[in-house]
Amino acid sequence: MSKLISATLITAALLFTPTNNADVTLAGTCASRCGPRPLEFKPGQYIRVQVVNRTPRVLQLEKFPEMRRMFLHPGKEYTIDQANATEPNFSIIFWDDTGRSLDASVSKPNFGTLRLELRPSEKFPGYRSLYLLNDGKVNVF
Repeated sequence: MSKLISATLITAALLFTPTNNADVTLAGTCASRCGPRPLEFKPGQYIRVQVVNRTPRVLQLEKFPEMRRMFLHPGKEYTIDQANATEPNFSIIFWDDTGRSLDASVSKPNFGTLRLELRPSEKFPGYRSLYLLNDGKVNVF
């Protein structure tokens, strides 16, 4: 009797399941569609941070925790050697004095280098800071 009920349920499921539904999504791995992995460094690793100004204006940078203000002219690059990524959390705040928005793109050109390129942006308010946390993770806000 139980075999008859099981066979009836399977048959009913197959008969009433739509076969031409284009909205069906199949689960799978995200190996090909996950996007790029977030940038991060090993805690304690020596890191060189390169900041590149790709705007037509002079930008201002402020490095924390040292509270040093710097000016970055158009097309120029500023390099900061961070002894390690463990202590303390490292951050750079950047802005345009005219109030224009900035787009920030980060990359890791080699093992110990973090490159931050600043470009003009139409999005408001844009990006304003780079954080390198003591666990090695990189955030841009």
